[in-house]
Amino acid sequence: MQQQKTIGFIGAGNMAGAMIRGLVKGGLPGKRILAFDVDRNKLKALSREHHLRWAKSNRELIGQCGAVVLAVKPQVVDAVLHELGPLSARSPLVLSIAAGIPISRLRAGLGPESRIVRAMPNTPALIGRGISGFYAGPGVSPAERNLARSILEALGPALEFHDESLLDAVTGLSGSGPAYVYLIIEALSDGGVKMGLPREAALALAARTVAGAAAMVLETGEHPAKLKDMVTSPGGTTIAGLAVLEKARVRSALIQAVEKATRRAKELGKKK
Repeated sequence: MQQQKTIGFIGAGNMAGAMIRGLVKGGLPGKRILAFDVDRNKLKALSREHHLRWAKSNRELIGQCGAVVLAVKPQVVDAVLHELGPLSARSPLVLSIAAGIPISRLRAGLGPESRIVRAMPNTPALIGRGISGFYAGPGVSPAERNLARSILEALGPALEFHDESLLDAVTGLSGSGPAYVYLIIEALSDGGVKMGLPREAALALAARTVAGAAAMVLETGEHPAKLKDMVTSPGGTTIAGLAVLEKARVRSALIQAVEKATRRAKELGKKK
């Protein structure tokens, strides 16, 4: 972390906790982390685990940090922005992981001198296997962009985008995507049970098959279509199963799921 800056967390929920664990594991001392949450029990739990410090308010926190992670639910963002008020040019970088909230809405509350990076991590970050997309708003320096990336990389790889609207697609794909995969794992497991496998064995086979297939894509760099063809013998079992999936339009359904979730993310980002 750049010169061991103090990193602040507004909100101490699951994703903030995952970030903090990753930062500490990466070498940032707990004493360089400051957090505030209205739920004192969350702060107590994180303090016991990482020896981080608490702030008495969000205003106090933002005055003591080199970067602040806005890790609150979208529905309370406006209240937090109202509490913080306009920031000065000397205020810390704000890294927002509030789902769907655009930088324009954040700057409306934090003022034109605020420097904001908007990011979208996903829930596998809770076990250090996440991936994030991020966009740097107006006025963010290269050093601050690198700082935001290093914070996000505590959760897993971080991909930078140069069009903020693409973060809604990130939300629709990787933000919501774990739920699609859990549905697939559950369905594969049910299929195994239907064919006589014990539930525990079916679930293990399904989950590890999905995890192994994903690892093959990442580690070989091959296109999924090529890897699929490697498993598919003429007249064999795999092509018989694939024919059923194509007839059921599973491919189309997954594409439409990403599209629908993306559109919903855009809707949620609009202030009501």
